Amino acid sequence: MKTFKIGRTSVSVFIGDITTWTGDIIVNAANSGLLGGKGVDGAIHSAGGPEIMEQCMEIRKQQGGCPPGNAVITGAGRLPAQHIIHTVGPIWEGGGRREEHTLAECYRNSLLLAIEVGARSIAFPNISTGIYEYPKAPACDVALKAVTELLEEDLPDNRLDRIDFVCFSPDNEELYIHWLEQYTQEKETQV
Repeated sequence: MKTFKIGRTSVSVFIGDITTWTGDIIVNAANSGLLGGKGVDGAIHSAGGPEIMEQCMEIRKQQGGCPPGNAVITGAGRLPAQHIIHTVGPIWEGGGRREEHTLAECYRNSLLLAIEVGARSIAFPNISTGIYEYPKAPACDVALKAVTELLEEDLPDNRLDRIDFVCFSPDNEELYIHWLEQYTQEKETQV
């Protein structure tokens, strides 16, 4: 695990199982139907139990699902986190279909929703880099730019003091650590 300080928020990167993460909110890389699926979505639904699906079905009834880039919140069922923010990442189609914008919105909208509910900690998976096939390095760049830009906004209601990126592979972990090392070095030279 490697930890960086961005403002007053600690940002950590490590390989792990997001379903065992303890804190306020985990982010689920969901599908737009909120019906569970494969990858991290399937793991979260499986480990969290049927309560999560019931809440997702209620959201479907109210608003018809969750469009790409948006985020909705449910309880966490049997998971150790308190809540789950479900966000829908883009399917990679070569980069010409606003995938970068949509992926950035996933991170931004998840953070804004976490701030809205007063969360102090949140854990992200590597959204869209699994079965949605978003290339890992560009996805890392989009994710961390979105998160650092929001943290730099210094929003008055932001109580987040911990953001974790729970990676599923060593190459993802390495990309995130390298990006954050460069970011923090650039910030230090600007002071």
